[in-house]
Amino acid sequence: MADLPQVFVTRPLPEKVLEEAARHFELTVRKETLPLDKGEMAAVLGAYDGVLPTLGDPLGADVLGRGARARVLANFGVGYNHIDVTAAEAAGIVVSNTPGAVTDATADIAVLLMLMTARRASEAEAAVRDGSWQGWHPTQYLGLHVSGKTLGVIGMGRIGKAIAKRCHYGFGMDVVFYNRSTVANCGVPARQLGSVAEVMAAADVVSLSVPGGATNQHMIGAEELAAMKPHGVLVNTARGDVVDEAALIAALESGSIGGAGLDVYENEPQVPEALRRLKNVSLLPHLGTAALDVRTDMGLMAVENLRTFFAGEDMPNRVTA
Repeated sequence: MADLPQVFVTRPLPEKVLEEAARHFELTVRKETLPLDKGEMAAVLGAYDGVLPTLGDPLGADVLGRGARARVLANFGVGYNHIDVTAAEAAGIVVSNTPGAVTDATADIAVLLMLMTARRASEAEAAVRDGSWQGWHPTQYLGLHVSGKTLGVIGMGRIGKAIAKRCHYGFGMDVVFYNRSTVANCGVPARQLGSVAEVMAAADVVSLSVPGGATNQHMIGAEELAAMKPHGVLVNTARGDVVDEAALIAALESGSIGGAGLDVYENEPQVPEALRRLKNVSLLPHLGTAALDVRTDMGLMAVENLRTFFAGEDMPNRVTA
């Protein structure tokens, strides 16, 4: 029997995923849950045939250009802004991701954040927990009723469409959106507008679902936030660097927007104290795909990407620069 490819998994994954991977590869699974540092990552790339990395693992040009043995990076996750795909290709390394498996779970979290923020649930729950709630009265914690309002989607891909579907059919929301290319079928009635600012101005709730990385860094800055309605809610389940966090904090502190629901942060896992102390913000610790069956599906997709690569078959989820 031929030697199995040697594959390194950078963090613990669901047991079902590791069992499937062990059928195809000689597997090494790192026990730590934090990302590798650059030196560790370079050593791994030099010692294994393939790597199954995930969010935060440093795979920039300075690491990938060190004479790697690895020929494939099967990323665990749809987002791969931590991987310099151009540098990987230059080093002869193929990159893949796990689209599809993350769509519904991420859309669910976007809706959760929308409701938490619009209905001031985080602020109200904190009052119950700390004992400061004094009982019901007609004007306490009055929030935004989202039913029948307008949803703005920035990035009408798989996840954007799933969010739009939930909000249109679940809450009767009208949908407007911005996308760099024309989207003919959103799955719901929707109007494509010409700029991010136009969507921000038209919507009561704006949800972000664009990739992270240099192209979209600070797509949402002071100018875009200034276009929002005073009661407007911004939801980000995409990547933290899509939003200029300092500009968002300023808008929230001044009350120029109604609130924000965030699952991702610009310098994750660091969350600015100024953001944490605000009451008009709902904060989650990157829960987008945090369900066992979803993470299992993601892992199995990554394993299949590896299997097909080493078998010389077409890799189903290869990404290119």
